[in-house]
Amino acid sequence: MKSIWKGHIRFSLVTIPVRVYNAVDTAQTIRMNQLHKDCNGPVGYDKRCKKCSAVLSNEEIVKGYQYEPDQYVIIEPGDFEKVKLKTTRIIEVEGFINAAEIPPTLYESPYFAGPDGEVAGKAYSLLHDALKDSGKLGIGKIVLRDREDVVALAPLDGGLVMYKLRFPAELRSIKNVPQLGDHQMADPEQLKLARSLVETMTTSVDKIEFKDRYNDALRDVINAKVAGKEIVTYVEEEQPVMDIMTALKQSIEQAKAHRKPMVKATGAGKSDAEKKTATVEAVAEARPVKTRKRKAG
Repeated sequence: MKSIWKGHIRFSLVTIPVRVYNAVDTAQTIRMNQLHKDCNGPVGYDKRCKKCSAVLSNEEIVKGYQYEPDQYVIIEPGDFEKVKLKTTRIIEVEGFINAAEIPPTLYESPYFAGPDGEVAGKAYSLLHDALKDSGKLGIGKIVLRDREDVVALAPLDGGLVMYKLRFPAELRSIKNVPQLGDHQMADPEQLKLARSLVETMTTSVDKIEFKDRYNDALRDVINAKVAGKEIVTYVEEEQPVMDIMTALKQSIEQAKAHRKPMVKATGAGKSDAEKKTATVEAVAEARPVKTRKRKAG
């Protein structure tokens, strides 16, 4: 891995040298190129004005903020320089909170934070273990690309993962979702079946398949076209609609059927001689013990 940032994690008087790495492998993403339909020539980025249709050079393009419909204020390059933040190369941890206090909608991009040098290893491991044992996250700030971001530091497989967090003001309110206010009280019998289905289908994350099926299917299409093969498409069958009670009951039965039944011990792994000996001993133990009566002298 190649680091994208080098600095320190600091909380109170503790300072840990670290390097930050991208956690997402962008090489796995399939990217397309725009081509001219007639000659397959690559299509360049057409910097054309939507108002006068003129093709513009870089020198003719400025940045503007639309504060009213069709009304813009022009922001010059020098204006951006005025708001650049000082890069301190410090991830300043301002406190530690419970992981449950951060809603999932605030998480944005993951990064890996690794120790920078052998000297940092001990303090780095100490911070990892402290976060893991306490169940806390370190919340701090970092300046990346002249922009200050709030980040969360969390333990992960012996290392630290740094999540860039969105600012709460950037998020819309879920209360504005249409028809969300029409929440209906669940029928007690339906709720009981729904809970039973949840319990039956409870599993662990390592048993869930996290796989980009679209990406794999698209790669198969690309490989088939390169090889000149016929592309086979899959047509999904329309599922029948049934009432909620019937669906819940059938779902529970289906989930139970998918569970692996318990297998009785069969003595697998023993040799034939061991099995024969064990059988003879079992039969001998099961037989009643006969005692001889002594004749009177």
